Amino acid sequence: MNLGDTAAAVGKGLFAGAAGTVAMTASSTLEAKLRKRGSSTAPADAAGKVLGVQPADEAGAARFSNVVHWSYGTSWGAVRGVLHVAGLRGAKAGAAHFAAVWGSAQVMLPALDVAPPPWKSPPAEIAIDAFHHAVYAVATAVAYTALERSAS
Repeated sequence: MNLGDTAAAVGKGLFAGAAGTVAMTASSTLEAKLRKRGSSTAPADAAGKVLGVQPADEAGAARFSNVVHWSYGTSWGAVRGVLHVAGLRGAKAGAAHFAAVWGSAQVMLPALDVAPPPWKSPPAEIAIDAFHHAVYAVATAVAYTALERSAS
């Protein structure tokens, strides 16, 4: 594969990551409404720590959270493109993508002290979080495959 093919794969991955983010947003929004809980602030809290961003008010915090959510999900789609370049296809690529995305969250958020480590979290919460990340990975894989097919 040449540099142009790699760039195309990463570009498709970004579009697929945005589609995955739409699906994850839908699943987590529905789950939050059913469980009558607020939105998770952990990703935005982590990004705020890393970037030194402190929103001035609740509206600013909501905007920052949305920017982080969409940027993070879309950018992880690039990894899906890199997996394709590396030769992973189908379910193997989807599983590797899920493991990278969810695994990094399980390490990064506790390391930044914005979420408890998995062994201190209730199993049901871990399962719900894994489910939303699986929705993301599957939707990203479906979108990536569709983009690959349309390019052929």
